[in-house]
Parts: sequence; structure tokens; C-alpha cells
Amino acid sequence: MDEANTWAGAVPVEGLTTDGISATPPVSSDASEAGRGVPRALRRSLSAVRVEVRRPTARFRALPDFLILGAQRSGTTSLYQYLAAHPAIAPPVRKEIQYLTLRHRRGIGWYRAHFPRARPGRVTFEATPYYLFHPLAPARAAAGLPDAKLIALLRNPVTRAFSHWQHNAQRGLDSLAFEDALDAETDRLAGEAERLVADPSSRSDAHRLWSYAARGRYADQLERWLACYPRDQLLILLSEDLYERPAATHARALEFLGLPTLTLASYPRYTRRTSDVTMAASTGRRLADHFRADNERLAGLIGRDPGWND
Repeated sequence: MDEANTWAGAVPVEGLTTDGISATPPVSSDASEAGRGVPRALRRSLSAVRVEVRRPTARFRALPDFLILGAQRSGTTSLYQYLAAHPAIAPPVRKEIQYLTLRHRRGIGWYRAHFPRARPGRVTFEATPYYLFHPLAPARAAAGLPDAKLIALLRNPVTRAFSHWQHNAQRGLDSLAFEDALDAETDRLAGEAERLVADPSSRSDAHRLWSYAARGRYADQLERWLACYPRDQLLILLSEDLYERPAATHARALEFLGLPTLTLASYPRYTRRTSDVTMAASTGRRLADHFRADNERLAGLIGRDPGWND
């Protein structure tokens, strides 16, 4: 088979300052991603109860003014926390709602129940990394949220793929070694995206979980979103910038959203700790070669060389 076809504990922020304003950011529903908070199953149950209690007032609640689309394992939880700390931004019941992907059949009332009551001068949002990759998410978003602003956070696809696999392996969601999972990806994902499109009520665990290389082909995914939204509604950020220059990247996101600049007292990373397993150098080189052409397409799309082909 052709190789190109084969490889298809953080600390919460203590405070913030901006013109004398200080606040403590909310702990996200994914607080356990940072090794803290209540167990995942209990957290999800509590979120579900809160949503059901709020359903009668859904029509008075806001829809998101902006979405963090992904990519998975690219720092979306950190960016979510930084933005949620802003006094003009009210976060939802949970970070990842999956309405445009796994839970679209639950309806707009269910979706609204996740957000605060509409209030002038206040915006709200959510961050679901699967949105960037799911083939139906852009059209669903454009139909229900045509004026929403979009933020895509992209990480070097080589390290993103390995982090994705580490996350799955640690949670018992993939029994294959990383190299074996890459080799199996084409067969695992064969026909899954097409099935999601053909049957909008369907879902695919294979498409969501085992898309290690496929999720790193960012140009294809962004073009799908840009077919539904004008370019000026989409901000593309690099994870490397968020990690190395978090305050500047945070400020850029706020500027895009039309909100006052705000500087946090600190910028911890909110991410699930992964194992100490390292990627073989030969696998890294193989993946780098695999993504080279797509990275060049991405550079043309965003008007900047992300530096991943160096």
C-alpha cells in the first residue's frame, strides 16, 4: 500500500489585571485534564443535571458569540481558561459541548441551556476540538451561528499526532503501539467520514479517536470551514505561539474578538499529563515527510510559514 495513503498538573490562574479589574478564572469542566477536579464521570453527570435544570429558560439564553474549533491536543483547554477569565466573557456549563458533532440531534434548546442568559456587553463561547475535523460541523455552525467568530489553534501535526495517541493509550482507548496505529489508520477510517455525511444522525468513534494523521492535515479542514464562513471571521493561531508567548497570543485573540486587552497574572498550561513514552526518531521523520506538502498548503492559506518543515 502506498505510504502516503497509509498515513492518511496545572495550577489555576490566581488573578488577572486590566485597568484595576481582577478576577479568578473559572475551573473548566475539563479541570481533571490538569490533574485536578472531580472525576470525569461525576463531572459530566453534574453538567448534565445543570443543563436539564436550565432547559425551561433556554429561550432567554445566549448562543455562542465565538467558537474555539480545535485542534485536539493543541492547547484549547489553556486558551479556553485564559479567555474565560475575561470579565466580559461568560463561559458555558462545560468547555466541550459537541453540539455540532455528536449531539446535534438534541436540538437548539438543549444547546442554549449550556450558556448564560443573554445580556448586553457580555459574550459567551465554547471550545470543542472535534469541530475542526468533523465534516458536518462547518455547515451546521453556519446555519445556526452565521455571525459567530471562529478560532482555530493548530499544533505541529507530528507532535499533535503523538500526543493524541498518548492521550488515547493512557485512557485505554487504543491498544496499538503508535507506529501500528498510524499504519492501521487508513483502514480504521475507511468510509467513516463519508458515512457521517450520508447519515447525519450517525457517529463514528473511529473517526473521532483514531484520526492521528488525518487531523494534522489542517489545510483541508480549514478550507471546509472557509467554504461556510468569510475569512475575516476566522482567526488561526499556532500552539507554539501560545506556549512560548501566551500573553501576546491571548491579546491577539481578544483583539480579534473586539474585547479590551487583559493580561493574566500567570499563564499555566491546562493539559492532561501523558506518559513518559517517547516517539521514535524514525517515526518522527516519517510523519514530518508525510505532512510536508500539507504544511506548505497551510502556509499559503494563513500567509505565514508555521515552521514545521524546518
